[in-house]
Amino acid sequence: MRFLNIIKPVMCILPEVRAPERNVQFKERMMWTIITLLIFLVCCQIPLYGIRSNSSGTPRPNTHAFFPYLDVIPDPFYWMRVILASNRGTLMELGISPIVTSGMVMQLLAGSKIIQVDQSVKEDRALFQGAQKLCGLLITIGEALAYVMSGMYGDVKELGAINSILIILQLFFAGVIVLVLDELLTKGYGLGSGISLFIATNICENIIWKAFSPTTYNTGRGTEFEGAIIAMFHMLITRTDKVRALNEALYRQNLPNIFNLLATVLVFIIVIYFQGFRVDLPVKYER
Repeated sequence: MRFLNIIKPVMCILPEVRAPERNVQFKERMMWTIITLLIFLVCCQIPLYGIRSNSSGTPRPNTHAFFPYLDVIPDPFYWMRVILASNRGTLMELGISPIVTSGMVMQLLAGSKIIQVDQSVKEDRALFQGAQKLCGLLITIGEALAYVMSGMYGDVKELGAINSILIILQLFFAGVIVLVLDELLTKGYGLGSGISLFIATNICENIIWKAFSPTTYNTGRGTEFEGAIIAMFHMLITRTDKVRALNEALYRQNLPNIFNLLATVLVFIIVIYFQGFRVDLPVKYER
């Protein structure tokens, strides 16, 4: 018996978005894309219920603007969150990692002929997509368990059994939402791939927040805004030494500064330029 045939009884309970039976107009695609991104952004700001704050330690600035109580616990995935489109302490804690991981696992199994699948057969394609979806859900549960048991949200004994189960359920249902939203876009209702859009949206959100964040911190030199642009105008208005204020806004440590923002814009310009770069290579064929 093939592995894909085992998936058949489970297909009826897996969440699925039906492919459109008509040609979806551009305005409708744009509408569904905007709705999808709004749902994703809202989930990025909804905190997980049941997380306990750790009284030991002092929150560090510029680490977690919305939920500073998480800053006393080190984040091992801090530098990966942009790629994973995740936001710590929220429903989007796992981001797109279950989808990406399940896709890689299933492609590896299919490429190495461990599982037999014929992509030219419609039934095999549907079963393969169902198996990939099931794998993504199992990975979501596994990652949620690993996050809770490893102490990402504090000691499990302090959290308690009920809170731990609630956190796992929240992460699981959030993973289902991401999976459905990605399938909604890839099935033809939206523009582009859900994974690419989620990553781009997360990057843009971080850039806008780091530039215009109204969150304030007491850094020892007085109250400073987290947002680089707001902090620059605040320093120029409130401080008498304008040159020193401008220099601090450009190169301040531990908080976003104008130099970081300009470097980000420069990288964007360079990437866009090289993306449109084209070189025509002559190809000759001789028998």
